[in-house]
Amino acid sequence: MAGTRALLMLENFIDGKFLPCSSYIDSYDPSTGEVYCRVPNSGKEEIEAAVEAARAAFPGWSSRSPQERSQVLQRLADLLEQSLEELAQAESRDQGKTLTLARTMDIPRSVQNFRFFASSILHHTSDCTQMDHLGCLHYTVRTPVGIAGLISPWNLPLYLLTWKLAPAIAAGNTVIAKPSELTSVTAWMMCKLLEKAGVPPGVVNIVFGMGPRVGEALVSHPEVPLISFTGSQPTAERITQLSAPHCKKLSLELGGKNPAIIFEDANLEECVPTTVRSSFANQGEICLCTSRIFVQKSIYSEFLKRFVEATRMWKVGIPSDPSANMGALISKAHLEKVRSYIKKARMEGAQILCGEGVDKLNLPPGNQAGYFMLPTVITDIKDESCCMREEIFGPVTCVVPFDSEEEVIQRANSVKYGLAATVWSGNVGRVHRVAKKLQSGLVWTNCWLIRELNLPFGGMKSSGVGREGAKDSYEFFTEIKTITIKH
Repeated sequence: MAGTRALLMLENFIDGKFLPCSSYIDSYDPSTGEVYCRVPNSGKEEIEAAVEAARAAFPGWSSRSPQERSQVLQRLADLLEQSLEELAQAESRDQGKTLTLARTMDIPRSVQNFRFFASSILHHTSDCTQMDHLGCLHYTVRTPVGIAGLISPWNLPLYLLTWKLAPAIAAGNTVIAKPSELTSVTAWMMCKLLEKAGVPPGVVNIVFGMGPRVGEALVSHPEVPLISFTGSQPTAERITQLSAPHCKKLSLELGGKNPAIIFEDANLEECVPTTVRSSFANQGEICLCTSRIFVQKSIYSEFLKRFVEATRMWKVGIPSDPSANMGALISKAHLEKVRSYIKKARMEGAQILCGEGVDKLNLPPGNQAGYFMLPTVITDIKDESCCMREEIFGPVTCVVPFDSEEEVIQRANSVKYGLAATVWSGNVGRVHRVAKKLQSGLVWTNCWLIRELNLPFGGMKSSGVGREGAKDSYEFFTEIKTITIKH
């Protein structure tokens, strides 16, 4: 157990009030493997209460002007920003990521999500056409959908919750959110700021717990017409099944098996450090991380030498260590799953060039039971291997050679996923040509994870359904109506 420190007890937030729950789930500190927090194990009853609160709050909130709602979002952004350090410490402890990453990416981006949608909600316009010969005018209006169900994952907890929450409430919906039971702390902390920001009771309800229990109750509720989900494909299948009888609007963001394609004219000075980061940032627990690296034959050995050297420099340490590049993985079960892929690769005859089972991991005595592993590079592996086809979602990447442009496009596209890709080349024509042919919702060339929030975010094939972004999120969280007036 967590020694002398008292366990943190979370409560559900329904109708502007914190409410205790009849049963709780243990939540672990990934860097020590100890229980440090208890999360409500909510179910149908809590969802019913949240639906009632969200239903009652909807008429008032949806009838406010976009300007009024925008001001509330801006105030919430200010309050989150004022608590940045406290939130970063909590996110790092709860998730296992480095404190540096939580401070520089997760929490600032959560603040930015509210600011961005507070601004974009003021700038949407609607369509109007005239039919003079029939004396008719047609125009469109967009209205909020109602109660939005938001289910967010454990890898970027506050960052991805706010990426859904901000556009949902900006558009005038009320919300019931279910964060991951593995990382619920920052969502609970945000609830403490809602009243001060001017969010009326019932507009934002956060219900904690497990997917099969509380997630299913939320998704199958007939009064929740819309579900936005980020997470795994099997969960998305279940959400789709439960939503089908109600014809719910769905937005599903489901991870990837993202290729990096490195041509012989790539600038390795930039390419190597960026590809190390794109493979291992946040312990490789980002849906946009690179897990298949295709390198043109003529530079394959040079790239591999540099890449392995740079990977070995990537320090795994306790999350609070400012010099650590990588912290702990989310859970014991997830660590074992990631390790099992490396075992399978070994059995298939692949080479493990660095990392798991090759190099020694040094950790302080108090962190020996934490969920740490070294960034791992695999080569001599076939495209058919599960390590090249399935999403591992950990600090593991495979490096393989290729000959021609046509061949690498075909191999990059040969998996069921299609979320993101990176292309490294100095040839502008090639960059445009390859980007167009890749089956990916996002293609970065000569960079990684530079995000423009105005533009669509999302994947093709099994990477999901729908897109998120300024226009896309607004369209998802509203219903459009065409009105014809004869004059």
